[in-house]
Amino acid sequence: MENQLLAQRQRVFGQGSALFYAEPLTIIRGEGVELFDDAGKRFIDMYNNVPCVGHSHPHVVSEVSKQLGQLNVHSRYLHESILRYGERLTSLHHSGIESVVFSCTGTEANEVALMTARAHTGGVGIVCTDAAYHGNSFAVRQLSRPSNNPHVRSIPFPESYRCEATNPCDFFIEKLEETISGFAEDDIPFAGMLVCSLLANEGLPNIPEGFMSKAVELVHRAGGVMIADEVQAGLGRSGHWWGYEVSDFIPDIVVMGKPIGAGIPLAATAASRELVESFRKSTRYFNTFASSPVQAAAGNAVLDVFENENLLENVNKVGIQLAAGIRELGSDHPQVGDIRSHGLFIGIEWVKSSDSKEPDARGAVVKVNELKELGFLIGNAGAYGNVLKIRPPLVFSMKNAEDFLQALGHVLAH
Repeated sequence: MENQLLAQRQRVFGQGSALFYAEPLTIIRGEGVELFDDAGKRFIDMYNNVPCVGHSHPHVVSEVSKQLGQLNVHSRYLHESILRYGERLTSLHHSGIESVVFSCTGTEANEVALMTARAHTGGVGIVCTDAAYHGNSFAVRQLSRPSNNPHVRSIPFPESYRCEATNPCDFFIEKLEETISGFAEDDIPFAGMLVCSLLANEGLPNIPEGFMSKAVELVHRAGGVMIADEVQAGLGRSGHWWGYEVSDFIPDIVVMGKPIGAGIPLAATAASRELVESFRKSTRYFNTFASSPVQAAAGNAVLDVFENENLLENVNKVGIQLAAGIRELGSDHPQVGDIRSHGLFIGIEWVKSSDSKEPDARGAVVKVNELKELGFLIGNAGAYGNVLKIRPPLVFSMKNAEDFLQALGHVLAH
């Protein structure tokens, strides 16, 4: 059956559509942290942050289904529930986040953020990191390993593991200063900086202490705004509501997506009312499927689950134990170069040897597939493709953690 589906997929989608694992899975059902394939085999999902409150959560299913049975329409009518959701969502941020623009994907939300930064500052120059991923539109793709667009320039992603500078923070701040100055030298007005607050796609590196707050100061001094991409890092993933709380900085614009809708296409760009109104005045933005009653039902239901099930407490409790267990297992393994963790977001740097720190992407893929055979689904990511990426739904339990540690111990021993 899987071979038939694969052939059909390649015919319908065309060759090159990405799939996980050497032997792709046919997943037909999900519940909580569990996924089931067409043969009935159970897997523990330790990768997908879209169903952050768990697959097929009954409250989310009920609220979305109920709303679908009543009404779904575009945003050019008044509807109370989406306004209530907007207020709930912005209230979870720092006091400078007041208003919101809803969209359907993180790509769209990041594009709104770029347009907002440029509308407010009058500039066009954007700084990102050299291993970023923020989405798939033509404009947003320019931030993924930029090279040819003079309006988008990158700095080496700030990290401590491979940086040989005596003071890594100063080293990366100097790179940022040089890049911002480069815009001025080329007569390109500066608009701002866009980064994932935990540098998730870069491999969840240990960001040098003080870098993010100093970066904000530099960006502001140059007349720009700071954009935090919270699509992967936010909504409780780190044990805090937002990754910028962990990285200790205050962004001007915040981008959210994926988990806030638990599978319903929902994304958001939030900022001060002044910034949002600059965007609306300059663009007259409209999105047919955004700010809908169904999006509101999904978003509100997700926040209900956080409140009713104390998910932040669970993330911190289980995340600490899971990370401690992984560190214990990896402490004597020569190919475990580094382990980084924030709540239920963990990255294991897989290297050819801990002395050389040379990335081993092929070895990481092998371990991902070995864990899959044992019933645990993780991924590999990072700037070099060698970081074992662990990012389960936030209802992941202590028992789930114990079972995974047993499987990981087996994989590391072979």
